[in-house]
Amino acid sequence: MAARDGLSVTLPPAEASPEPTTRPSGPLLRVDGLSVSYGPNEVVTDVGFALGRGESLALIGESGSGKSTIARSVLRLLPRGGHATGRIEFDGQEVLGLSERRFRPLRGRAIGFVPQDPGNALNPVRTIGAQAEESAALLDGTDQALRTGRILETFAQVGLDDPRRVYDAYPHQLSGGMLQRVLIGLAVLPRPALLVADEPTSALDVTIQKRILDLLSRLRQDLDISLLLITHDLAIAAERADALVVLKDGLVQEAGRTAAVFASPASAYARKLHADVPALNPDRYAGLRAAGFRRLETGAAVPKIEVSAVTKTFTVDGMALTAVDDVSFTVRAGTTHALVGESGSGKTTTIRLLLGLDQPDTGDIRVAGEQVTGRSHEALRTVRRHLQLIYQNPFTSLDPTWKVEGLVREPLDRFRIGTRDERAVRVREALADVGLGEHLLARRPDALSGGQRQRVAIARALVLKPDVIVLDEPTSALDVSVQADIVEVLLTLQADLGLTYLFVSHDLALVRQLAHTVSVMHRGRIVEHGSVSDIFDNPRQAYTASLLAAVPSGIAERARWPHPRFEAVRNEACVA
Repeated sequence: MAARDGLSVTLPPAEASPEPTTRPSGPLLRVDGLSVSYGPNEVVTDVGFALGRGESLALIGESGSGKSTIARSVLRLLPRGGHATGRIEFDGQEVLGLSERRFRPLRGRAIGFVPQDPGNALNPVRTIGAQAEESAALLDGTDQALRTGRILETFAQVGLDDPRRVYDAYPHQLSGGMLQRVLIGLAVLPRPALLVADEPTSALDVTIQKRILDLLSRLRQDLDISLLLITHDLAIAAERADALVVLKDGLVQEAGRTAAVFASPASAYARKLHADVPALNPDRYAGLRAAGFRRLETGAAVPKIEVSAVTKTFTVDGMALTAVDDVSFTVRAGTTHALVGESGSGKTTTIRLLLGLDQPDTGDIRVAGEQVTGRSHEALRTVRRHLQLIYQNPFTSLDPTWKVEGLVREPLDRFRIGTRDERAVRVREALADVGLGEHLLARRPDALSGGQRQRVAIARALVLKPDVIVLDEPTSALDVSVQADIVEVLLTLQADLGLTYLFVSHDLALVRQLAHTVSVMHRGRIVEHGSVSDIFDNPRQAYTASLLAAVPSGIAERARWPHPRFEAVRNEACVA
């Protein structure tokens, strides 16, 4: 059976085709002068590139740059109202002008598609097997039993340990990484020549991300599949693509072989993307973090958060599940402490206990000297006055029916702080602290960008002037450039106001940029704890090394980081 961390068998070749084996000598995919409009608005302008057979090309850029629109143009899946002009050639044939009836046999069979979000791509009320049979129907000349066998074989080949269980399961019964492997399996089942992968790892843990990217690379090798990769992460593109096309506002900013673009980006936008990738610039915010390091070195900072021997067990299907097991850590005033680990490691349960949303079975939690454990909901109000939470997803954490002014003012209203005029002043001050102007006060969340929404969420947390802020994956739903802006805002506020942060993340590259100390969680326990530099430069546990090994680092960084001690522990992890 295939291992979880990659393909352990060689994929069988595609079935013999009745068509002549001679292939055109040119690129598999060529795009020339592609422009896409929705009504009078042109969102992609004069884009061109070529993708060779068996090669990979990455379209990179922020949200709204036109990456997915180009991919959907290739797949002829533009939404209603979208109109594409120019020329798209696939395997020597112009396809943009084909009728839907003539193009449909190519989609799925010759051109596969891996969408971004498996939660939305799969029907939640149908089994995986029922949906897989639709993809298997594209296999010509096979009966039901043979098609089911090919499905199970493909599931094993994409690293799913128990294909029959996956076949019989519903989507909600599988993890995010398993669902993404299912989507990849369905896409490659008909053995397409081209695979279009639209942000295939953006919602996954860093270790699962690496496994999925390794899987795609292996599929290219074993099946001679060309890969069109859509991503906003330059480090991923640099590691996984032979060529890059950098996009901004629908225009090509730069294009060429990956090594050349990465080593010496010519456009200002490509240079900015490079600077915004945490893995490529670990010391970018060293100046802003210096005050926190000084507090740690001098011992001047008192503990703001104290978690002592905390354990929490849940009962699931009649079985006891220990989500947090004897966890202890402290966070000093004016510093940032990170909790890192994969999904299911216990991070979220830990912060729920800290916020008083759940109560531990054993142990003690204090915030600014006040005990959290064992207090009633009303008694916790005084603690929450100085302890605020910034949620992961700004698109769901803000009420879409409220205006910005009301969203930021609500905590003041609930705690009855100040007069109406004083509250209005506090709201404007909080918005100014996160770099937002008063002109946004009357807007609703749907009129804001992702970065603006998260800044509003931060302003909402700041308006009470808390001592401690819990940051639950606050940038995971944002582009890398927007993420960099948010991180700078957070660290500037910490330097100016002395705020204390508990930062929860699976992104170790971002943790290295932002945090002073870190605790690594695995299966509910803390397996390593210490300063960020100590843990990242000298990991003692194989699990920590595996997390660090999964961080995309790009071409230029491979020789510099990690160092030999890291390599030794990582090798131990691989053997384990």
